Amino acid sequence: MNATSPARLPSRSRGRWTLIALFGVFFGAMALAGVLRFSGWQPTSHRNTGQLLQPPADLRALPPTLADGQPYPWNPNDRTWRILVAPSASCTSECVTLSQGLGKVWQLFGHNADNVEILWLGTPPAEVQGMPALRALRAQPDLRAALPAVDDAAGTPVYVIDPNGFVIMRYAPGFDMAGLRKDLATLLKLK
Repeated sequence: MNATSPARLPSRSRGRWTLIALFGVFFGAMALAGVLRFSGWQPTSHRNTGQLLQPPADLRALPPTLADGQPYPWNPNDRTWRILVAPSASCTSECVTLSQGLGKVWQLFGHNADNVEILWLGTPPAEVQGMPALRALRAQPDLRAALPAVDDAAGTPVYVIDPNGFVIMRYAPGFDMAGLRKDLATLLKLK
């Protein structure tokens, strides 16, 4: 004879179904997270505006030279991030607008502005030559050739270079300056 009373059977069955439901919720959430992770989905707040370069272009072997002839060291210990512009020789009014926008982005970094420099490959427009963060570099064909998709028919792309000398991001011509600021602000938080 079974010692379990008939009144306890529905209670035991309910407890089992509760346990199965808890396992289903837990493992279902994990399965959903795995599917989202491996499908490449990311929340919009975590997406880059610029194109993340895979693999990044390595400029460490191509040290730039400042316009005055002095070498420009990458110096990773300073933790300085760089925005690089490599315009074509025919860039005129577009470059003035671009340089003024980059100057505003640099100013918006506030106390972190000391950790960002703007490198201009060639002669920058006269309108922005006094900007504190602007470093004019000599036109170096080998350095320009190392930049991914530098000769874009749509205009002048902009690049983000990490403190070690790797080009990690590319911004297509006509990009949104707010996106560059957001991406670089995220990178500046990395110490």
